[in-house]
Amino acid sequence: MAKMIMKKFEKPDETRPFEKGRAEILHLADGTVGRVTFEPGWKWSECVKPIAGTETCEVSHLGIVQAGRMHVRMDDGQEGEAGPGDVLMIPPGHDAWVVGDETCVVLDFAGMEHYAQREAEPARQSGLPPSQPGAY
Repeated sequence: MAKMIMKKFEKPDETRPFEKGRAEILHLADGTVGRVTFEPGWKWSECVKPIAGTETCEVSHLGIVQAGRMHVRMDDGQEGEAGPGDVLMIPPGHDAWVVGDETCVVLDFAGMEHYAQREAEPARQSGLPPSQPGAY
């Protein structure tokens, strides 16, 4: 019989800080969920690219914006902006940045397993074994 799991972001399994933000991670039996906080001035290509080591974000995201606004530009030139209540499905190959002076908070239900995690970096605050290699 499967066990029910309930967790809170106030006590994340793991916290991954990066320049102008952080990802709070909850590991569940069938996946990983993240609450990502992006401060004003955050831009993927400036704040996470040094960790990921890729030209653009190569993670697929599925989430909902809780606060603030984010602009996304795909490698093929598509662009869009999302705000509170907007649901996002962003495929790999994009840059993104916070719009305005309000902190942007996104709940991400896909793509958080290794987001903003350095290669072979051990999980923080959790006692979990080191992650699989690869940073995103």
